[in-house]
Amino acid sequence: MGLFSAFSRRLYLRIWLAVVAGVAVLTLIVGWAWRVAAEYNTPPPTPREILVRNAAGDLIGTASAVPGHRLGLGMGLVFNVTLADGQQLLLQMPPRQNRMGGGGGGGGGPPPSPAPYWTRPPYGFLWLLAVVSVAVALGVYPIVRRLTKRLETLQRGVQLWGDGDLSARVPVNGEDEVADLSARFNAAAERVETLMATQQRLLASQKSLLANASHELRSPLTRIRMGMELMGVQPAPAFREEISRNIAELDQLIDEILLASRLDAREADMGTVETIDLLGLAVEESARVGAELELADGVDGVLVSGVTKLIRRLVRNLLENARRYGGAAGITVIVGHEGSQALLQVCDRGPGVPPELRERIFEPFYRLPGASEREGGVGLGLALVKSIAERHGGTVRCEAREGGGASFTVRLPRLAA
Repeated sequence: MGLFSAFSRRLYLRIWLAVVAGVAVLTLIVGWAWRVAAEYNTPPPTPREILVRNAAGDLIGTASAVPGHRLGLGMGLVFNVTLADGQQLLLQMPPRQNRMGGGGGGGGGPPPSPAPYWTRPPYGFLWLLAVVSVAVALGVYPIVRRLTKRLETLQRGVQLWGDGDLSARVPVNGEDEVADLSARFNAAAERVETLMATQQRLLASQKSLLANASHELRSPLTRIRMGMELMGVQPAPAFREEISRNIAELDQLIDEILLASRLDAREADMGTVETIDLLGLAVEESARVGAELELADGVDGVLVSGVTKLIRRLVRNLLENARRYGGAAGITVIVGHEGSQALLQVCDRGPGVPPELRERIFEPFYRLPGASEREGGVGLGLALVKSIAERHGGTVRCEAREGGGASFTVRLPRLAA
């Protein structure tokens, strides 16, 4: 049972045994076919006519015999001779003497010793079969073992990956089917690991979004409730204005949270993708906040592909961020292109962003120290800018503006005019 279990669990043993058995069977078949062919192709022995004469040369008898007929082992050839008078004689031709034996060339020495029995058929053929089988076994085993070791390595890698180690990979050696299978496994494992990491980041982002959203929603709701309590029957215009402002802030917050959630979830249906005139859209949004618009040299139009409402939200959020931190004066919008990329720069004259925080400001609900009490803004504007840019295959980065302030640069794939 143990031997059978070892063969059933070890592929290389089964392959090795199959090769050895196949060679053994092939050797048997070839030997049998060779013997049959030899017997079939060997012509029957031709009878030989023996003439017996006396000293005078007269024919005194004849004999017909078959060469190779032996009276017994080591007795040579034997002929039955019939003389002219009818007398029967037995003529024996002893085998040749051993050339290396004594007696010179005269004969009379003992007959050659017969070959050992284990070298004569069928034992000799069995010895040949055993030698061939051993040679094949010794030659095939290293090759089979090397192949199955690679399969065992692949099996261990798959088992580790199935047990939860998504970083498990297998080495790719050679260019055969096993190497191709290993390469395909590594590629599939890499894709699954990337998808799982993306899913984990998405879940973490959703949790952070919900946690921060509950906190940010509480502030305008508290202010609205307090305003309703103090408003009385006929509220003063200041109370009405405060409540309207809080309601608008709450509405904007809910809208931004929903948009951020849809972008984080990589929702496919975000609107119709169409050709957008980035320059025209920048002109409209700049005029809304009183920003100065500049065109790069030689630029008369910049086209990009995307969802219009998202690109408009990107530009508007950048302008609102510049107005909030730098005031309406000093905001400059620059539209241009570099090669296959469209460029949009929004610059302000605010306090700027420290270098160590230029990546963190794009995180959801993150605000610079001391900015929490500023009018408007919940920390989602720049996070949405980054999500929208990446959704359209672009990037956004923050840099220091020459002369003070901050400069936000968005790069998007540009369409040929």
